Amino acid sequence: MAFREATPADHGRMFDIWHAAVVATHHFLSEADVAEIADVVKNQYLPNAAFTVFVDEADQPLGFMGCTDNNIDSLFVDPGCHGQGIGKRFIERAKNEHDTVTIQVNEQQPQAHAFYNRCGFVDIRRDPTDDAGRPFPIVHLEWKRAA
Repeated sequence: MAFREATPADHGRMFDIWHAAVVATHHFLSEADVAEIADVVKNQYLPNAAFTVFVDEADQPLGFMGCTDNNIDSLFVDPGCHGQGIGKRFIERAKNEHDTVTIQVNEQQPQAHAFYNRCGFVDIRRDPTDDAGRPFPIVHLEWKRAA
């Protein structure tokens, strides 16, 4: 298992990971919300952003992370692989590349929020809505390398 840069050939599998992870963890979203966001992820986000994937021995993605500078924009792991340390490996990779790392999490995802706290992130602010103005509060977190 290893990290590598994602290619367009990975986008289908990445979308499947995203969808399965959202269905498994984003219980606050309605089916209509998931469908609306899925369209954006599939047709706008995946084709236009750079990602790192974590792949198995057959070079199939098990998870992916997208970053803009020191901000983790997305981090999704196949639900069948949750609890195997893949998410933590992505976080460690980001920490190794930056002195400060930021990430955002939906407030309605207490497990993800707790995961980032265990990884050393602290809450720095809260927005009452997501980027699209939907009533899904976002918690902004930050990790800083010790001096």
